[in-house]
Amino acid sequence: MIGTPRPRPDAPSKVRGAMRFASDQPKRGLLHGRLVLAQRAHARIVSIDTSAAVAVHGVVAVLTAADLQITAEGTDRLSRPLARAEVVFAGEPVALVVGRTPAAAADGAELVRVRLQALPTVVDPEAAMVAGSQLAREELATEGDRTGAMDAQTHAGVGGASDESIDAEDLSDNVTGRYRYRQGDPLGALSRSAITREASFTTSWVHQGYLEPHACTAWVDADGTLVVESSTQALFSVRNEVAKALGLQQRQVRAVGTPLGGGFGGKWPLFDTLAAAAAWKLRRPVRLAATRTEDFAATNPGQPYATTISLSADAEGRFTHLGARIVTDAGAFEEGSAESLAGVLVAGPYAWPAVDIKAYGVRTNRFGVGAYRAPSAPQMAFAIETTVDEVAGALGVDPIELRRRNLSMAGGQMVDGEAWAAHGAAEVLDALEATATWRDRASAGTDEGVGVALGYWPGATNAASAACRVSPDGSIQVLTGVADMSGVAGGFQAIVADALGISPDAVQIVTVDSDAAPSSPGSGGSTITYSAGRAIRAAAEAVGERLLAAAALQLEIAVADLELVGGAVQPRGTPDKAIPLAKLVRAHARAGRAPIEAQAGADEPSLAPSVSGHVVRVRVDRETGAVAVLADHVVQDVGRVLNAALVVGQQHGAAVQSLGWATHERLVHDANGQLVTGTFLDYALPRAEDVGRLEATSVEVPAPDGPLGAKGIGEAPVIAGAAAVANAIAAATGVRLRDLPMTRPRVWRALNP
Repeated sequence: MIGTPRPRPDAPSKVRGAMRFASDQPKRGLLHGRLVLAQRAHARIVSIDTSAAVAVHGVVAVLTAADLQITAEGTDRLSRPLARAEVVFAGEPVALVVGRTPAAAADGAELVRVRLQALPTVVDPEAAMVAGSQLAREELATEGDRTGAMDAQTHAGVGGASDESIDAEDLSDNVTGRYRYRQGDPLGALSRSAITREASFTTSWVHQGYLEPHACTAWVDADGTLVVESSTQALFSVRNEVAKALGLQQRQVRAVGTPLGGGFGGKWPLFDTLAAAAAWKLRRPVRLAATRTEDFAATNPGQPYATTISLSADAEGRFTHLGARIVTDAGAFEEGSAESLAGVLVAGPYAWPAVDIKAYGVRTNRFGVGAYRAPSAPQMAFAIETTVDEVAGALGVDPIELRRRNLSMAGGQMVDGEAWAAHGAAEVLDALEATATWRDRASAGTDEGVGVALGYWPGATNAASAACRVSPDGSIQVLTGVADMSGVAGGFQAIVADALGISPDAVQIVTVDSDAAPSSPGSGGSTITYSAGRAIRAAAEAVGERLLAAAALQLEIAVADLELVGGAVQPRGTPDKAIPLAKLVRAHARAGRAPIEAQAGADEPSLAPSVSGHVVRVRVDRETGAVAVLADHVVQDVGRVLNAALVVGQQHGAAVQSLGWATHERLVHDANGQLVTGTFLDYALPRAEDVGRLEATSVEVPAPDGPLGAKGIGEAPVIAGAAAVANAIAAATGVRLRDLPMTRPRVWRALNP
């Protein structure tokens, strides 16, 4: 079953419309919460008048920060789910209206009167860095608390570094993170260089674009347990953050995950502490389901970057030096900001004799920062890969060959000092070179061009555990706390089926709540198949050993002489004496023996980078600036294909999201910090007619620690897409664009300076 295409286990219920998402779950006595959002980006709260709202028929309560029994003293958003004294971004929740119906809550929210005293708004990260500049959060005199729920190690297994030179820079307290990576002799490297290219790039705030807005429900059980049912990527993070915020023991909180209607990094705990605090105070079930407008205004999109790169190479096309300065808008709540990771990823999958990279996170009066599929990686690939392409053109070297000459090798040093693990970049480049889109690039018509780009994701590394049991009918249940965000359950089925010699259809993946689930990482950073899959494999193998031991007793034969094949246990090479698993398990139970089940854990594995690349063909309309992506071929090192349908689905989805990065998506604020693209009428996602021919190729460079050699694959395929589109536009027009998204007006202006 390994490598064959199979449908997602949840596909039938979703296709029939039978799946119940977070807002669909029934709950007796349910109350509904509606957010009251701040209308200014930065202000002091003078007063909140709730009298008119409370008088609305059906309104049960109007809660402000003073009403919530939040005991956590942190300055992160989960510790202060409602603004206390200072509003720090337009859209920040300042009150929660709770009603018997959604309509009553909405009517009450319109009548809450919030008086604000305006404060200077900080929206320019560069200006905000200057010592003595206006603070984006006056309540914070020093650097804020960055201990939010989105553990950085969940998203990537590489970290940041700091040195005295960058720490000594005289910068304002708006600078929440500063990192520097230095290696080799930059001056000597520059003296040996034949060419240097320097360029500056910008990217925008980008929404994750999930179908289902944030939603969660909380209530107090009869035994006093606070239950939080949430559309979340991280079950245990919900439990831990709610317990921390309310000063409860973790055993007093039970988190229940619901099916995800999309996440892409945006469904880490956010409104959960607010819903939990409301239910804890009112002792009634409270559901908080954001409207689409609220979701745009009040959640945690992916952050923008301004990156300046200086890349040098010798006459033979060997890279000699990389310099970079990265400034990212860390928003008003910076706990998810990824500037340290950006400082590593900007170097790409290449070897550098000398580097000098500085990366800064800067607090402003915009949103709070969240993850979006491969946090910081598409932005950094856009910068490095377009510069690499420009160097290739200047040297007259084939773009794929230039990349091939400079690939990092296993055991070499990454810019943060970590050792490079073995990766499949060379194999990916070979496959990119072999694609029809690349081979036929010379046939591109007028104003058509083909571009290539490479990207890598270092991968997250998490310990995990799982439980596995056999039912009397011979089916297998796997118990996990993993949120299935991408159909990963299908990969789990293949892992168990391979271990036990059964059909994947006989394997059921059961996601249980935090009271029952084995410890599981959050679904992010491409860690689930790689980390949790290892634990599931170990649990399945332990169950297999118990099945063989049970059969050995019944058949009076040595365990070593038995094998699991086709849903049965048989003496090796003797299928006519096979015992079906169902029959074996029932006989085992009748004999009064212990149930056949096992729980297993897997330690944190080594890094397993996943490398991917895109070859894109575009046509540019010079009169309108419109860019049509005619073809996009994604190539990715996946370690081992477990379920071919899921792998291709991830790659095709990533290609479409790359198109959004490249030509469509951006959240725009005005000079006062007001969001002006707060609906899908203003925020453009790619549509079917925007997508050209999609193709995908997987190469397999097994990960030593991965289950059957598999790697996490969710992040990598999205990374290089926008850069490949930019390089294709340059091939078509001779003009390089350095700002994402490359919208029609931007392309037209570049072509008509």
